[in-house]
Amino acid sequence: MTLGAKLEQALAALGAFSSGEQVVEIDEGTQKLSCELTALDTLACAFTRLALADDALTSLSADELKHTAGKLSSRLTYLLEPISPIETDAHGCVVQLRSNPPQKDSDRTSYYELLVARSGQISLTRYTRAAGQPRTVVPAQVTREVLARLAGDLATATS
Repeated sequence: MTLGAKLEQALAALGAFSSGEQVVEIDEGTQKLSCELTALDTLACAFTRLALADDALTSLSADELKHTAGKLSSRLTYLLEPISPIETDAHGCVVQLRSNPPQKDSDRTSYYELLVARSGQISLTRYTRAAGQPRTVVPAQVTREVLARLAGDLATATS
C-alpha cells in the first residue's frame, strides 16, 4: 500500500476537528511521512507541515538534490501556486523551492516553501508575511485527495 493510501486510511480513522493539532505519522519501507494537521472534516483538511523522511536522500549530491527538487516542481502543479527552485545551498545540501509567483493580497504575501535536504527530509510549509513583518507559518488548506496526492508525490520523488 502506498503512503498516499495509508494517509487516506489514517485520515478516515480520525474524527473531524477544527482546533488543536494532531500529528499523523506513517511508515512505508524506508520512508516516514509526518503531517501536522490543524483541522479535518469530511472533505478537506489544514496542515502546517507535511514532511517525508527518507534515508535515500542522505547519499545524494547537491546536483542530485536539485534533480529531485526539479521533479517535485514539475509534479506539484496542483497547488495554489506553482513552485520552483529559488536557492541551492551546496554546502548545506539543501534545495529551497517557493511559490512562483506567490499569492499577493493588498497587505500580505503568502507562499509555499518546499525544502529538499540531504539530512534525509523533504518538507512542505505555507507561510504568510505582512509588509514589514517577519513571516509566519499558516495552515495550508487542501482537500483530503490533494493531501494524499502530495504524500504520494513526495514519496515517489526520492525513487
